[in-house]
Amino acid sequence: MAADYFISSLQPLNLDGPAPYPAARFLEMCRDQLGARQANAIADAMGVAPTADATAPAVAWRDLDTQLRNAVAAERARARGVDPAKWRHDVTGCSLYWAGRVQAAFQEKDPAKRDRLLDQVYWDAAGELTPAAAPLSAAAAYTYGIRLALVLRRQALSPDAGNKVFDDLTAATKLEFQ
Repeated sequence: MAADYFISSLQPLNLDGPAPYPAARFLEMCRDQLGARQANAIADAMGVAPTADATAPAVAWRDLDTQLRNAVAAERARARGVDPAKWRHDVTGCSLYWAGRVQAAFQEKDPAKRDRLLDQVYWDAAGELTPAAAPLSAAAAYTYGIRLALVLRRQALSPDAGNKVFDDLTAATKLEFQ
């Protein structure tokens, strides 16, 4: 029952909007409301802190994430004319739907738009963790956590951040030629 109240109290997320919480704050809230085991597994799903904990949503996300990564690797390999087998990892499931969504995203020539489309695929795939019959269950915290991680990553990709990286790289090059 505590999960119901916790999930319903979370601020809404928008893939292109600001993050309502930093990752550490969200995980602290999960620890308080769902317990350490669930919070650690959510941190793993978010890519914050790996754990060997195997809750059902964590196992489902690892498998789905691996399917998505395999599909991305296959598309990148196809674009370069190489065999993707070297980059594939074993998975339990096989969803042609998600592979098709990744393939469709790679049809976009603009890298920024392609990245946005791939983030949307991950956003939608994270929704698979929340059962339709129990939208306020603890499993919804995994969906929220993964989506929050996507929002935080996208938020860090700003023109200012890109310009700083460019300036740092070109400054290092300028020093080499002086």
